[in-house]
Amino acid sequence: MTSRADKLGRMVSLVKLQLRLSEWQLAQLRQQERSLQDEQEWLVGTLNDGTPPAGSSSESIARRLSRTSVGARAVQAQASQQLDQVRAESRRMKQLEQVAKAALAEKLRDAEKRSLEEMTGTSLIVREWTPRPANRTKT
Repeated sequence: MTSRADKLGRMVSLVKLQLRLSEWQLAQLRQQERSLQDEQEWLVGTLNDGTPPAGSSSESIARRLSRTSVGARAVQAQASQQLDQVRAESRRMKQLEQVAKAALAEKLRDAEKRSLEEMTGTSLIVREWTPRPANRTKT
């Protein structure tokens, strides 16, 4: 049967993996956000130049800019939620690590205690086997 410390250790490793996944998702959202911002800057620059690229009109660029702005706001909201999730998982992981450390310390104390009991028990048996000096009683 596995001990409480072992179970908590596995839980810590799973929470760490969840945290890494959440951090990766946050990084992906941040990258998407930067990409949309770059596109917005390019579209604004194109509109300000007054000469749209071939095959595009000012109206189509303005619509594209509007869609990009809406998408950027949505990605920002997702990134904010993801950041909150990362922070919550980080706190949870730290708390779980502390509990796991305490359980491991308890497991080690118990093992040491059993070891000492075994050594003490062995030494009592050895004392029983060794002859005792004769009692000298004065009469």
